[in-house]
Amino acid sequence: MDLAAYRTEFPVTKDWTYLNHAAVAPLPNRVVETMCAFLHARQMGDMALDDWPPATEETRGLAARLIGAAPEEIAFVGSTSDGLNLAANALPIAAGEKVILCDMEFPANVYPWLNLRRRGVEVRIVPHDGGGLSPERLAAVLDGRTRVVAVSSVQFLSGYRADLPALARLCHAAGAYLVVDGIQSVGVVPLDVRAAGPDILVTQGAKWLLAPIGLGFLYVRRELIEQLHPLYAYYRSVTAPEPWLEYDWTLRRDARRFEVASPNVVGLYGLREALRLLLEVGVERIYPHLLDLGDRLLAGLDALGVSVLTPRERARRAGIVTCRTADVPGDFQRLHEAHVQVSLREGYLRISPHLYNIPEEIDRLLNVLEGAR
Repeated sequence: MDLAAYRTEFPVTKDWTYLNHAAVAPLPNRVVETMCAFLHARQMGDMALDDWPPATEETRGLAARLIGAAPEEIAFVGSTSDGLNLAANALPIAAGEKVILCDMEFPANVYPWLNLRRRGVEVRIVPHDGGGLSPERLAAVLDGRTRVVAVSSVQFLSGYRADLPALARLCHAAGAYLVVDGIQSVGVVPLDVRAAGPDILVTQGAKWLLAPIGLGFLYVRRELIEQLHPLYAYYRSVTAPEPWLEYDWTLRRDARRFEVASPNVVGLYGLREALRLLLEVGVERIYPHLLDLGDRLLAGLDALGVSVLTPRERARRAGIVTCRTADVPGDFQRLHEAHVQVSLREGYLRISPHLYNIPEEIDRLLNVLEGAR
């Protein structure tokens, strides 16, 4: 099926040229319908308790399939920040050891690590190299005290796509862990965690996964799971939560040891449908489509003389193109008035299409910018 055929799943296309998926994505019909069916069942007194556990495990399996993991390596989390805080507090990082970040990271992948300074951990924020953390920049700062390198798979502002396999090789050779914020790539950039090599990867549903806000998933490499303890203690973290009064604190041996006791169940049903949609379409089809739209956008911006922050090489970008016009606030307002939805970030326009966007929508954005000159 041609990707444009999926536009019927997204009623937002009737009113907007929506190019803002790096912020919050509109929900597909099937996601909303499934969530509404669950909420209606709850409204009528049917809590769907019998269906919830198998739905949870099906969703876990779909998430694992999307990134090439095993289901037992997947835990559900409320947000990317939740997963990154868990990583920061569960990994064995001692006083005097070092965490390395680059200066293009979204705060969600900075503050959990800065919080470790109170324990005597050094956090080094290094200048980006072309929009993100390159292997060359990392190699220049790695040393024997480095315990964690935290990086976004795609940077939220520049759109720089990290070379995860190269970063992982450097980290592991130095005895360091690679922790990845995957929220700007998972769902639209092909990923095999075995080949890419992260020790921990976290994402959330609200952006490229086309899923509800408030639910995402955490991947922990299976060899690492039992070395890590949950940030908080939950009754569902243990192997035998019942009988309730026995208090057997024996942690699960899989990633479910990290899950909260009362998850976002309606969000889980929505995430399940979103993952089904992405796997139906195929990330291997979505990714080149986004790069092609990006090529068209970059060519148009060049023709208008607009400055571009995003790397030009297809291997170093994904779904985000960020640019700075002569009048960014004015152009942002003009785009909004023309029903073209983008983000205003750090003095730049950030443009982020998805699988259902078409070349004509890129042209519509360019025409608005051209008309403002």
